Formats: sequence, structure tokens, C-alpha cells
Amino acid sequence: MRDSKYGLLRNFINGQFVDAAPGRTMPVISPGDGSLLADMPCSSATDLNIAVAAAQAAFPKWSRMPIKERVQVFFRYKYLLEKNLQELAALVSEENGKTMGEAIAEVEKCIELTEFATSLPQLVTGEVLEVSRGVECRTEHVPLGVVASIVPFNFPAMVPNWTIPNALALGNCMIMKPSEKVPISVTRIAVLLKEAGLPDGVFNIVNGDSEIVQEICDHPAIEAVSFVGSTKVAKLVYQRATQSLKRCLALGGAKNHLLVLPDAKPDMTAQNVAASMSGCAGQRCMAASAMVAVGQVDSIVDKICEEARKIVPGKNLGAVINKESKERIERYITEAEQQGARILVDGRGAKVAGKENGTYVGPTVIDHVQPGMAVAVEEIFGPVISIMRVDTLDEALEIENSSSYGNAASVFTQNGGYARYVIDRASAGMIGVNVGVPVPREPFSFGGWNESKFGVGDITGKSSIEFWTRLKKSTVKWNPEAGVNWMS
Repeated sequence: MRDSKYGLLRNFINGQFVDAAPGRTMPVISPGDGSLLADMPCSSATDLNIAVAAAQAAFPKWSRMPIKERVQVFFRYKYLLEKNLQELAALVSEENGKTMGEAIAEVEKCIELTEFATSLPQLVTGEVLEVSRGVECRTEHVPLGVVASIVPFNFPAMVPNWTIPNALALGNCMIMKPSEKVPISVTRIAVLLKEAGLPDGVFNIVNGDSEIVQEICDHPAIEAVSFVGSTKVAKLVYQRATQSLKRCLALGGAKNHLLVLPDAKPDMTAQNVAASMSGCAGQRCMAASAMVAVGQVDSIVDKICEEARKIVPGKNLGAVINKESKERIERYITEAEQQGARILVDGRGAKVAGKENGTYVGPTVIDHVQPGMAVAVEEIFGPVISIMRVDTLDEALEIENSSSYGNAASVFTQNGGYARYVIDRASAGMIGVNVGVPVPREPFSFGGWNESKFGVGDITGKSSIEFWTRLKKSTVKWNPEAGVNWMS
């Protein structure tokens, strides 16, 4: 085994780092400079069984603890995230390739997610009503048991924290399967949770690739599975988990449309579009990937190009996750050019001095894209925006509605009527007006429509309560003098 900065990673089970069963390993490569960071074990069904057993053992005591006591762990965890923000952000940047500023923002979002979890005692109080004299009906949110969270590479800290604080604060015990491309940040999160006082066995990490995902979906003791990744895999996970009679929420990919109208503020629009398409190197399911230019907006397109040219790989633009991604993104650009689209800003062949083994793609603006081209309909997951030209807002909405995805859509306009028109008609779960990345802030939940999400509910915010709990209803009668009635 080659020398690496972090060596052979270990699973985290029952409050301890433990070796996985002997077997395959996978290298963890830094996209920033191509260096070997670690080797990750591909855990087996045996490793998963040990983790599940630890979670099962921890569940009775943890779930019976009053929620106001459970959330005290997350008050302390929030403090530790704040205290260790720079260190955790550095890990995120190192293994994912995003800029340090983007990594800091990611950890700040972890803090916000945890802050929401500390408010859960005020949101899951249940209801009680005297339905008849001396007879009360009551509802309670009850944890599921052992749950699993399968997370992607693009947000090594934030997406795990979409699920960890809420699921655990609500009384569940968790198996976390980090992305094989970025498994290091989650190990640091495990240490912070333990330092915050989380009991052993409540949170466990099992490293691995697709084989362990299948084992998680099939495991009879795992009650629920959340997944974030590509639509292709989200479908497979949803089908397999639900076939095993689990509840499942699987978030997939996206092709988010920005509708730019002639009355849009040019500077604000250009800055938002450029930031949306290039932030996190375009590797986020809320990135702007397709722009629909309505009418005469050439001056705005020119300004978008000006803003894009200010975005420099290795300075204010991070790397894409690996060589395969870089090659795939550049193939999309080349294919669009061959099909007649115009490359206004070309990010192919980007190199960063001193980091020649890094995997960078520069910001790319492609104009006069036809709606049927691959760059117009497929998720590129890189700093690329495809501009399609139409004459009317209805034509723009027709393009947006035709997408199989449905994560986000935004409109840039100063006309409130047009904005409302788009909000009402866009086929997406998250809509922006003059906002390039319309991610709802807590307590509002994150989740798309169509083939961007499989399952009911959303993964964050108040909507997540329904996914991580089940409702228990009790009817209580203490007045024997009332005699027998239809409720008896």
C-alpha cells in the first residue's frame, strides 16, 4: 500500500474507530493536486452487521431519553463545529477540491442545520385534545430505530449534516455511508459528535462502495434509508430499499433553468448567473446549468461572460472531483461546439501552476444551444452554462417543463407579475426570483420534484420530521362513570 497523508481509513462503530474486515481498498485522491490522501476500505456485510448491532444496542436508551435532553448534544456539537470550523473546512477543501471560501460556507451551513435540530423540541410536541368528556386523544412522534444515510462527494460535510442532527435528535441511531471519493470529513464529524457527548453506537460510519449500499438497502434491521446522488443511482436505491419494505427518500440529479427576461437588472443577473454556474465548480444539484434567454438580452449575456472570465481555476474556482469528471465535462463542451453552439468562454484544458495533476475545468459559457442538445438536457456537473434563445416567456417555461428533472428554477426580472407567472408554472420544487441558487434556509426544507427526488417529503427542515419518525396515536379514558359508548 502506498504512503498517504491519512493512511488506511477505519470504520467508526460503537464510538470507536475499528478496522474493516480484510478486503478491497480504494484510493482517495485530492482533486486539487492529485495527491494520495488515504486508502478507504470497502466494508463487507460483516462490518455492516457489527455496526447495525451497535446501533440496535444503543437505540433503547437513546430513544427513551426526552428530546430536550437529546438536543443538548447538538447544542454542544454546534459549538464544536464553530470552534473547529477552519479545520473541518480545510478537510472539505482538501478531499473535494472546492475553494477554502466555499468549504467555510459549507461548514457554516452545517452549523445552521444543527441549530435547526436544537429547535426540534418545540416542533414535535404532538397534539392532545379532549374528544369526549373524560376522553383524550394524543399524538406523539416516535423514532424509527436504526436508519441509514448514504451521502455524495460534492458536499462532504453539509449533506451528512442534512440527516445527522435531525435523525439523531429525533431519537434514531444511524449508519452513515460516506462517498468513497470523500470519506475523510465524516470521520472528523464522528469525533466531534463523540466529544459533544453523543452516546456510543448512536452514530456509526461504514465505508465502502456500491456493494455496501446494496447491503444497506437489503438489511432487515435498517428501517429507513436516505440517499443523495445521481438520478440513476437514486432510482436504484429507492427501488431496492422499498422492495425491502423500508421507507426511502432518494435525491437525484438536476438540470436547473435560469429564465432571464429583458427587464432583468444586468449586473445583478450576470453576477448571480456566473456564481450559480461556477460555485463549487458546478458540482451541486442546485447549480445553474441551463439559461433560457427570453427576447433581447445580449447585453446581459455579455456581462455574464465578463463575470465568467473573472473566475480563475485555482484562485476562485476549485477543481472537479477527478480526471473522469474533467474528461466528461470537456466532452460535453466539445460536442456542443461540433453541433453548432458557440463557445463564448472556454474552460477546456485548464491548468493550475504548481498543481498540474489537479483536475480543473474553467468556467464555460455556451450560447445558441438547441433544446435537444446533450448540454441542454443532461446534468453536466461542472462549471458550464448552456444558453438557449427564445422569444417568449411561455416558450422558456416549455423548455423548463420538458426537463425530466425538477430541483430548481429561477427567473430574473423586475416584474412581479412575470415572477409569479413563473413560480406558478415552473415544474420544480425550489423556485428563485433574482436568486441564482434558490436553496431554502432552515426551517424551510430542501427537496425537488420529478426525477430529482424519489419518495415522500423533504430531507431537511420541518418536512424531515415526518420521514425520521412515525406517529403514535393514543386514546385515554379515565371516567368509568361514563359507561360504554361507541369508543369503548
